[in-house]
Amino acid sequence: MPEPLTVTPAIPAPAASPHDPGAASPNAPTQAEQAASSTPARSSPARSSGLAPERVVLASEQIQGLLPHRYPFALVDRVIAHEPGRMAVAIKNVTLNEPQFQGHFPGRPLMPGVLIVEAMAQVGGLIVTQMPDLPKGLFVFAGIDGVRFRRPVVPGDQLRITCELLSLKRKRFGKVKAVATVDGELVCSGELMFSLVD
Repeated sequence: MPEPLTVTPAIPAPAASPHDPGAASPNAPTQAEQAASSTPARSSPARSSGLAPERVVLASEQIQGLLPHRYPFALVDRVIAHEPGRMAVAIKNVTLNEPQFQGHFPGRPLMPGVLIVEAMAQVGGLIVTQMPDLPKGLFVFAGIDGVRFRRPVVPGDQLRITCELLSLKRKRFGKVKAVATVDGELVCSGELMFSLVD
């Protein structure tokens, strides 16, 4: 069983409307969009040159304790922000030695879109795995809405995946908004639905 985690929010609260100090602006970006486009809070000369790693909230060993996926389908390398039951931001490092690049495509390796979506779903799964009082079972895909791919992902890229829980009904059916970026550029976004299988 994984050790208890310290929650480290990475998303600022939505901006308040000038007419109603307590209300969020209707045009404010969602929390998932804010997290996907935000820069890390920590800054140093090494970080600005891209040499220092981002803060790690969940390491690969802890992720394996929370998700059932294993090689070659373990697609989350580390989590850099996590609020159980609310949101998660994670990293997937894309490397040439991954098995899908043997055939997709020889001479021009591209990460398959289905694996990008699967990586986003795994980050979404991390949101619910530590929620209290959930029944035991396996969360699986139930639907995918509005998913769009904006740019290719190639070996050497680092996917930054942000997921925000939109709803959880009867503790069995959930929906997340997912956004994946590389170097701040939008790669893929959409809504993913999942259900609990006993």
